[in-house]
Amino acid sequence: MLDFVTDPLGQEFIRRALLEVVLISLASGALGCWVVFYGVSYAAESLSHAIFPGLVLAALAGVPILVGGAPGIVLAAVAIALIGRTPGIGRDTAVAVVVTGLFGLGALLALSPSSPPGIQGLLFGDILAPSDSDLILSAVLAAGVLAALGVLHWRLLTVAFDRTTSRSMGASPTVADVSVLVLLAAAVLVAVQGLGTLLAVAALVGPAAIARELTRRVGAMMVVASVIGIAAGVAGIYLSYYAGLAAGASIAGCIVVAYLAAVGFSATRSRWGRQAISTRLAGEAA
Repeated sequence: MLDFVTDPLGQEFIRRALLEVVLISLASGALGCWVVFYGVSYAAESLSHAIFPGLVLAALAGVPILVGGAPGIVLAAVAIALIGRTPGIGRDTAVAVVVTGLFGLGALLALSPSSPPGIQGLLFGDILAPSDSDLILSAVLAAGVLAALGVLHWRLLTVAFDRTTSRSMGASPTVADVSVLVLLAAAVLVAVQGLGTLLAVAALVGPAAIARELTRRVGAMMVVASVIGIAAGVAGIYLSYYAGLAAGASIAGCIVVAYLAAVGFSATRSRWGRQAISTRLAGEAA
């Protein structure tokens, strides 16, 4: 059993992958709770798809993919905002138009003859091969996301608790919404280089959804979500190492399995609670 745990750690690429998993989970786990609270899971998925052209251009230029992803997210956000203001086009329609258009553009660029081999890895990530610059940029973005969440915590909590009266307590819903989306963009940039544009949303929404089933306080939920993300990431990497599976897909699969287990546990706990209440009421009636 000890060899099972330590053998992968002897590989440099596994240690680097584990470090990347920790960075992704810290940023995505904590922010994912607010993504769930504010109902912007669709926005998280949309951003992770819309930055694909920027990632492809960065790969073609031979620069870190985060350098291409950052302007890609800005372009997607501006396009969604402009199209969403067009009369007769709703916000969801604008998101769908922009995301499908940009993702299609990214696919055309990726399939061009000048594309380097392995560029399809941008879709599913390559968490087993982060460069030093990737790790440094991920660490900076993750630290920035966590610091911003610490500063904005009470404002985000106030708006999430009662949006209609939050202004009277000094918390603007508009500022909170924009802050969540900006931080979401940063978290997507962290997650997408390891998990790709198709699987990054799993790290953002999955652990937070699991933590919501297990906790009742926001602070505890953020901690539990980060821990679950790290645990699922480690389990996915070990599964990939021993079973020969894709690392990103293995991590996403572990998150899904953990979510199903959490839902089952929550349902069982609720049923036991109802049974205990029924038994107590029956005893009092007797």
